[in-house]
Amino acid sequence: MSMTDPIADYLTRIRNAIRAKHTKVDIPASKLKRDITTILYDFKYIKNYINIEDGKQGMIRIYLKYDQEENSVIKGLKRISKPGLRKYVKSTEIPRVYNNMGIAILTTPKGVISDRDANTTKAGGEVLCYIW
Repeated sequence: MSMTDPIADYLTRIRNAIRAKHTKVDIPASKLKRDITTILYDFKYIKNYINIEDGKQGMIRIYLKYDQEENSVIKGLKRISKPGLRKYVKSTEIPRVYNNMGIAILTTPKGVISDRDANTTKAGGEVLCYIW
């Protein structure tokens, strides 16, 4: 089965696992998804992740992070640039998510980076998603 928007599928799998209070979620791997997962780990939105090689595409196992009241650290995920409507921004127009309480993930000529890294390197690009 071909998928038209693998990033939306990635975000939906995480969102559904959080709503079901799962401790981990397995997602089909790609380089872009691995980069996004690394950013989530660097900003402490997830507890940990591992890459599982199965001889085919591979999987990413993401361990979700919860606080003491069992509320998820990730409050929301939103896909911005979609296959039917791409959203590009200049380096001076990088969005702030919830007054910098969240992050925007961008794909730029310098790779997949967060909004904070894009501001420091002065790189614009395609806004993939918001996470808060």
